[in-house]
Amino acid sequence: MALDSKAKSKVLKYRWAIFGILAFAYFFVYFHRVSTAVVSEDLQETFGVGAASIALLSSAYFYAYTIMQLPSGLLTDSWGPRKTVSIFTMVAAVGAILTGIASSFLLVIAGRLLIGVGVAMVYIPIMKILATWYRKNEFASLSGILLAVGNIGALSAAGPLALMSDALGWQQVFLALGVITVVLAVVAWMITRDRPADMGLPTIQAIESDETGEPVPTAKEVEKIPMTKALKMTFGSGMKFWPLAVWFFFMYGSIMVYQGLWAGPYYADVLGWDKATYGMVLTFIGIGMIVGCPLAGILSDKVLKSRRKVLIIGTVAYTIIWAAIWMSTGRLDSVIGQSALNFMFGFFGGFFVVSYAQIKELFPISIVGTTTAALNIFPFAGGAILQQVTGLMLVERTAAGYETIWLFMLVCMIIATVAGFLSKEKARVPVTVPTAEKQQEKRRQAN
Repeated sequence: MALDSKAKSKVLKYRWAIFGILAFAYFFVYFHRVSTAVVSEDLQETFGVGAASIALLSSAYFYAYTIMQLPSGLLTDSWGPRKTVSIFTMVAAVGAILTGIASSFLLVIAGRLLIGVGVAMVYIPIMKILATWYRKNEFASLSGILLAVGNIGALSAAGPLALMSDALGWQQVFLALGVITVVLAVVAWMITRDRPADMGLPTIQAIESDETGEPVPTAKEVEKIPMTKALKMTFGSGMKFWPLAVWFFFMYGSIMVYQGLWAGPYYADVLGWDKATYGMVLTFIGIGMIVGCPLAGILSDKVLKSRRKVLIIGTVAYTIIWAAIWMSTGRLDSVIGQSALNFMFGFFGGFFVVSYAQIKELFPISIVGTTTAALNIFPFAGGAILQQVTGLMLVERTAAGYETIWLFMLVCMIIATVAGFLSKEKARVPVTVPTAEKQQEKRRQAN
C-alpha cells in the first residue's frame, strides 16, 4: 500500500527540527572539549597551577567521556535518544555552573568531569536519530554537517572565548554557559522524538522502500538485541571492529593533543604570540573541519560511495600534515603560514567523520547505539591518554620539548594509517530506482 503523502512529508520536515536542536547541543560538546587550551593561562594565574595540572584538567573531560561511551550506547538503545540527551545535557549544565563558581582547582576538575559525563551522552543518541529519521545515503553527509556544527563550537572556543574571557572573566563565561545549557536540555525534551512511529508516522525505511523499491527491513533485522549479545557481537567481531578502534584512538587523540591542549601554549612559549593572535590562528583548525567534515560525508555518500576509501585518503593526508608540523617546529613563525597549516590539519582531520557510517553499516540497525558507542570509546581514550602522556613528556616548554611531542604524534599517525588500511566496510549493493511510471503502477497494484 502506498504511503500517505502528508504523513511522509511530515516525517521529512519534522526530522529537521530534531536535528537542529540536537546539533545545537553538539555545538557545546566541542566548545567544552577545546576550551582548556584557550583559558589555560587564566586558570594557571587564578589557581597557581602548572602545565601538568592543566593537562590533567583537559584530560579529565576525555576520561569522563570515554567511560560514558558504552553507557551512552546502551542507554540510547534502551531509554531512547530523547531521554538520554535531555537528562545528561542537564548534567553538563550543572558541571558548567560548578566550574563558574569554583573556588579551588579541585572544583574546576569536578566541574569538567561533570561536563564530560553530560556531553558524552549527546553524540551517540544523534547517531541513532540519524539512523531512524534519515535515509541510508544521507547518514554520512548529515554526520559531516553535525561535525561541522561541532567545529563551529570549537571555533567559538578559540578566538571568541579568548575575547569573552578577557572582557567578562572566564568564570562568568562558564556560568552563562550553564544557564544556556539548562534551557537547551528542556527544549531537547520538548522537541525530540526517538522515531517517527512515536508520532504515528511511517518509518524512514518504509519511505525509502516507497521511493526506491528496496524491501522494508524484516522484523528480525530490527528486533531488539539483548545487551550482552550486542556487546559480544561488537567486540567479538575481529577485523570488523578492532582496526577502526586502533585507528580512531590515534587519529582523534592526536587532534586533541594539538587542538585541545598544546597548540596554544606552543604559540605562546616558542613563537611568543599573545592570546589574541594564537586564538585567531587556532580558529583555522575549526574552519578546516567545518569544510572537511561535510565534504568527507558527501564524498563518501555521493561520489566515491565508499567509507573506507575516504577514511584512508584523509588519514594519509593528515599524517603528512603532522610531518610538516614536526619539521617546522620553531621555524615557521608566520601567522599566515601557521593558519594555512592549521586549516589543512582541520580539513583532513575532519575526514574521521566517515568512520561512524562505516561502523554503522557493519552491524544490525537495532544496535547502532551500542556499536557506535563502542567505537567512540577509543578516540576519547586516545584524547585522555595521549594528552596525559604528552603532559609528562613536556618537561621544558621549549622548541625541543614541543618538537618531541610532535614527532611522537607523527609516529602515532603512522600506526593509525596502517590500521586504516586494515579496516573493513560493507559492500554496497547498487539500488535501481524505479521510474515514475513503475512507481505509479506499483501503487495501483497495491490498491
